Amino acid sequence: MTTDLDNNYRSERASENISFSEAFPAFPALMRKVYIWMAFALLITGMTAYMVAATPEVVNIIISNSFLFFGLLIVEFLLVVCISMALHKLTLTQATLLFIVYALINGITMSFLLLLYTEESISTVFLITAGTFGIMSLWGYTTGTDLSSMGKLLTMALIGLILATIVNIFMQNSTMMLIISYVGVIVFVGLTAYDTQKIKVMLSEANEENEEYQKIALLGALSLYLDFINLFIYLLRIFGSRK
Repeated sequence: MTTDLDNNYRSERASENISFSEAFPAFPALMRKVYIWMAFALLITGMTAYMVAATPEVVNIIISNSFLFFGLLIVEFLLVVCISMALHKLTLTQATLLFIVYALINGITMSFLLLLYTEESISTVFLITAGTFGIMSLWGYTTGTDLSSMGKLLTMALIGLILATIVNIFMQNSTMMLIISYVGVIVFVGLTAYDTQKIKVMLSEANEENEEYQKIALLGALSLYLDFINLFIYLLRIFGSRK
């Protein structure tokens, strides 16, 4: 999903011969765009989820057609792969549109969370997620510690998490689901810091007018967006109150 980011990140870190603090004297304009794009995508997802959940006809269509629901999940996966793997072949406009489409579809699939959990618990967990994400992203941006080794471990843990989730779809074990949720929180808390540092390294001396760097910033926004969404879902499974 973040192949281009990871490869460029390792290349950048390998060529560093100065201290981390000296390398980043200011907050780059493109880094601000990363957070703006991410916040915009979250807004799209939230509004879409609310509108779908408030429209019983749409909910019934999706519930009554499992192929449609799983089809949406497959399209989401393909969009992430397309944006990540074909980034250099896409124009900035095309990549941005794909990102928006992904946020819209993700809003549709996440609308069921609004039907399963109480509004109060969703609001509470969202604030917890925002606070946790903000703290870890800030730490990832300001720390002088190289987090690339941690990123490799977290990536392996993420693969294990995905496999365990797939297995538990068939097992339907509530205890296993709770364990997966706790592990998921740990993984995405760490990935938030790692991805932030990775994006910062890559964009530290980038030219804001360069379209390639703007596309990398967009891919960075997608990475942080996914970190936030997944962290929110796992925290909701742990602390959310069902209706």
